[in-house]
Amino acid sequence: MNTTIYALSTPPGRSGVAVVRLSGEGAGGMLDALAGLPRAQARRAALRTIRAADASMIDRALVLWFPAPASFTGEDCAEFHVHGGPAVIEAILAALDEAGAVPAEPGEFTRRAFENDKLDLTEAEGLADLIEAETEGQRRQALAQMSGSLRELYDGWRGDLISAMASIEGEIDFPDEEDVPDALSHVAYAPLSRLITSMQAHLDDGRRGERVRTGFSIALIGAPNAGKSSLLNKLARREAAIVTDIPGTTRDVVEVRVIMAGFPVIISDTAGLREAVDAIEAEGVRRALDRADNADLRIGVVDARSEKDLLDLQGRLKDDDLLVLNKLDLAPDRNADGAYRLSAKSGQGVDALEARIESIVRDRLSAQELPALSRARHRRAVESALASLERCRERLADAPELAGEDARLAVRALESLTGRVDVEDILDRVFSQFCIGK
Repeated sequence: MNTTIYALSTPPGRSGVAVVRLSGEGAGGMLDALAGLPRAQARRAALRTIRAADASMIDRALVLWFPAPASFTGEDCAEFHVHGGPAVIEAILAALDEAGAVPAEPGEFTRRAFENDKLDLTEAEGLADLIEAETEGQRRQALAQMSGSLRELYDGWRGDLISAMASIEGEIDFPDEEDVPDALSHVAYAPLSRLITSMQAHLDDGRRGERVRTGFSIALIGAPNAGKSSLLNKLARREAAIVTDIPGTTRDVVEVRVIMAGFPVIISDTAGLREAVDAIEAEGVRRALDRADNADLRIGVVDARSEKDLLDLQGRLKDDDLLVLNKLDLAPDRNADGAYRLSAKSGQGVDALEARIESIVRDRLSAQELPALSRARHRRAVESALASLERCRERLADAPELAGEDARLAVRALESLTGRVDVEDILDRVFSQFCIGK
């Protein structure tokens, strides 16, 4: 934290403008050395000649000065907005290196902002997600998290829990005091119950936040030659899977990533479900069943001419899954309750299926009243806090000392979410995922 760090914050290569950032106690002096005096006014862009240590000109560029603590990192910061040619960038980075700055590690700017209480860990994660966002849904969720939606949720839980702990500690520390009501810890029962209910509601959201970040998974399942690969190609709008008349062509899981309703969706074409003829196909069938078990949505694809395949497939689908009667061009009169009738070869009927998939994705992933737990780390911490709270509530009457300890464990689990406690391994993992210069 005592060193001054620098980094190219825009992608390397040719561009109209490249941004080089500085942060640390030496940022002001280095800005003066390269851009000259007088120093630019705080948070006002100034056009300056940038010079190396030998006074040779590097570029004419805009510079900005952000004195501490009113900066992103909370330290003195500066920015050079130079022309984006590789030679210009190399020259200014070399000048900063010669001036005593050191290259920033991935996420080091954001980590310094975290260490200086400019943002908490959930907001830092939201910033990382915003940088990586590829879809509108991801952008909205990341922006809400970066703006403090999860911090406010976790801080609210923590505050309510601390209030409940005060009641429990009152009975433990002052059991004989007349001004402390008997069984004061029982007053904590109602707020603990409200906390438990709230945490359960956030955990029972179908992992919505994680799905927005990583993708909603769909598995296409069915017998060989049912048309799964053809349907995948239609939904992907490209030739992603090989299509032949030979049964068992698809041996492994073929994935495509598409955007539906503003969210990332991963569609998987799987091996045909049948009695395998060799070890390779058997492994493909095993992977198909595993992918189907773990998918958010299964789409059963059946050749409309096969009654047996239809009966076999219906037994594998869940209530919310979709059934497709394919090859409508070969069996135009065939129907089944709730099935989507289409021809993946010609594209007839695919639009209706795609509209239904988009509706499902939108319903399951769209923003709701409850902020979404966006990472597995969040879910594990809330699950740990919930388990401690449930034990705490059970022990209120008979063992308030143990109940108090369970409440403290729950508080610690919640504090690990925002980074209030020493969670160095979590911090290293979170910030190492950032790009250089952020």
